Amino acid sequence: MLRRLTAAPAAVALVGALVGAPVAGPAPAARADQVRDAVMPVLESLNVPRAWEMTQGGGVTVAVLDTGVDAEQPDLAGSVTSGPDYTRGAGPPGVAPKRLHGTNMASIIAGHGHGPGGALGMIGVAPAARLLSVRVILERDEPGFAEFTGGARFAGTIAQGIRYAADHGADVVNLSLGRSYPTPREREAVAYAIRRNVVVVAAAGNAAGSEAVERGAGRGGHPRYSYPASFPGVISVAAVDAEGRHVAFSNRNSGVVVSAPGVQIIGAGPDGRYWIGDGTSPATAFVSGVAALIRSRHPGLAPALVAQAIVTGTRDRPARGYDRGVGFGRVDAAAALAASDALAGARMGGAGLPGDRRFAAGPVRPVQVVHRSGRRVFTYALACALALVGLAGAAVFLRGAPRDPGESADVVRT
Repeated sequence: MLRRLTAAPAAVALVGALVGAPVAGPAPAARADQVRDAVMPVLESLNVPRAWEMTQGGGVTVAVLDTGVDAEQPDLAGSVTSGPDYTRGAGPPGVAPKRLHGTNMASIIAGHGHGPGGALGMIGVAPAARLLSVRVILERDEPGFAEFTGGARFAGTIAQGIRYAADHGADVVNLSLGRSYPTPREREAVAYAIRRNVVVVAAAGNAAGSEAVERGAGRGGHPRYSYPASFPGVISVAAVDAEGRHVAFSNRNSGVVVSAPGVQIIGAGPDGRYWIGDGTSPATAFVSGVAALIRSRHPGLAPALVAQAIVTGTRDRPARGYDRGVGFGRVDAAAALAASDALAGARMGGAGLPGDRRFAAGPVRPVQVVHRSGRRVFTYALACALALVGLAGAAVFLRGAPRDPGESADVVRT
């Protein structure tokens, strides 16, 4: 979900999906080398280049459930498999999908650049990962948007996409989208994916401070939850600025798990152009990329352990350890990989978590059998029997004693 998007001197503004966003006019197209120079500082703030020394995401598939991905985009070419279009029939016949938002998210996750040595254009968090594109929503300015949002036959597209991804080899599902209410079909689809060992990452939402949320807020201004992000087992991602501070548009709720950059984020778009925008959408894509790195290094690691590794490796943690705005802190790719090494070691009986002796490696020692004398066992048994008799006598005595007038019969005082 992208909330507010503005044109940059060397880019074009990106439109939002599901959540309304103003569309800025086109600006001069960015050069590919300018894009790389702008992207690397963000990746460095997430410790991604250091993580690349361990893995770049090879062997992993990330499903991008969105508005579609342009498989011919130079920075994504050869990495994209296109799945079904569950929005088919919403738009007028013969009108091609715009695929802006989906392509942008895909490039943040797994862009590999282009040109000599892949040194130009967009590079994502997991450049060696593969992408599975499933179109489940429309851009807000597409001709079929009203039909899509109002048509009952399109109510289950996101749930369909999640199930398709889980059944077709996805290791991670990226959901840079959401709604303000849960649906049973989406909840069941998320549970289905997690049961099939798929990591599900979703946007916490961009409605914080909006009039709609203020009307629906509970005590203390607690905003509505966003779904699928707030379903159990999903890694819900909030947005922070370059200094790791919560940004005003990003939802605050107790479903938020971690945060990632979401302000002035550049990504690739169709037709070789580059786009810039704000929101929890790009923040979610960054975290999906980190999840892909973990899954590449430790194939099959359980979704709960992937989430735990990401949480363990966070930086800029809140003073009390957790905050509804930023969760457990901002993601750190290298630290998350280090934490996943410890968790994978614990799962396999290796060294395990630092300082945790339960998982310490070492030779397996034989079980020692201790023999006790029959006389000693008889003595212990007799002592226990006498103690029980004494307790029974005390209970009888207390039952006959007068009760304190101020004591209720069903209250135990501690």
